[in-house]
Amino acid sequence: MRMSGEAIAAEVRPVLEVGATLGEGPVWDARDGVLWFVDIKQRRVYRHDPARGATEHWTAPEQVGWVLPAAEGGMIAGLKTGVHRFDPASGAFTLHHDPEPALPGNRLNDATTDAAGRIWFGSMDDGEQGLTGRLYRLDPDGLRESGLPPVAITNGPAISGDGRTLYHTDTAGGVIWRVALDEQGLAGAAEIFTTIPAAEGHPDGSVVDAEDCLWVGLYGGWGVRRYDPSGRLIGTVAFPVANITKIAFGGPDLRTAYATTARQGLDAQALAAQPLAGALFAFEPGVAGRALVPARI
Repeated sequence: MRMSGEAIAAEVRPVLEVGATLGEGPVWDARDGVLWFVDIKQRRVYRHDPARGATEHWTAPEQVGWVLPAAEGGMIAGLKTGVHRFDPASGAFTLHHDPEPALPGNRLNDATTDAAGRIWFGSMDDGEQGLTGRLYRLDPDGLRESGLPPVAITNGPAISGDGRTLYHTDTAGGVIWRVALDEQGLAGAAEIFTTIPAAEGHPDGSVVDAEDCLWVGLYGGWGVRRYDPSGRLIGTVAFPVANITKIAFGGPDLRTAYATTARQGLDAQALAAQPLAGALFAFEPGVAGRALVPARI
C-alpha cells in the first residue's frame, strides 16, 4: 500500500517472532528497563528485556487488552471483565473494578496514564459491531465515564505532554478525536483531529512523543503515521506486515520505537506473503518518547 506523508528513513526490524494473533498495548517500564505487551486473543502477557535478550510470558484468565506498571509495584491489567491487579511473581490476576457488568459482550481494549497516574482506558464490542465502547478514567477514588459518544472500537487514548489534550480513536469510524482536558477531566467538546480513509488502514493505538507529535499504528495500513499537534501528517514508517497496532518508545533514552502487530484476519495467502505478521518490531524514529507514569489505583 502506498502511504502518504514524508517517509521516515527507519530500518524496521523484527525483535520477537511471537506470531501474535492480536498483539497490542506495548509499554516501556523504565523501572526495570523492559517492554510489556499483550496478545489479546491468545490471552498472553509478554515481558521483554532487550538488555538481557530474555522474554517471559504469562497466560491471563481471559482476553487481556493492556498492562501498565503500577506505582506500588506489580502491574495493572485490562481484561475482558474489567481492571485487574496482576502480580508477575505469582501470575495471579485479581479483579479491582468491573466498569461494565451489564455489557458481557464488551472487553477492555487500550489504555494510558496521565501525569497523575490516572488510567484512561476504553472498552469495545468484542464482535466489533455494536456501538457499546466507551472511554473511562480510573482514579484512586473511583471510576469516571468520559461522556464521549459510544463507538464500536475505542483505541489509542493518548495525552499531550502538557496534559491538556486527550486523543481518542474511533477505529471503525476512521476518526481520531481531540478533546481539551483540565484537572477534572474532559473540558470541552470533542473535535476531529484527523480522519483516515478505510483504504489507507484503520487508526489503532497511539502515543505522543517528546515533541508532542502523535504516532498512530495503522491496522491494515502497512505502517505507522506521525502527526503534528495541528493534525497534519508529517511522516510515515512502512512495515513488511499489514496490521500494526501500536508503538511504544523504549530503551534507556526512549529513542527506540517498539511496535506490536497482528495476524488476525489474514488468510493463508496473506500469511504466506507476510511471514512476520504478529511479530514485535523495532525501529529508530529519530525522536524520543515520553516516559510512562506508573498507574495509581
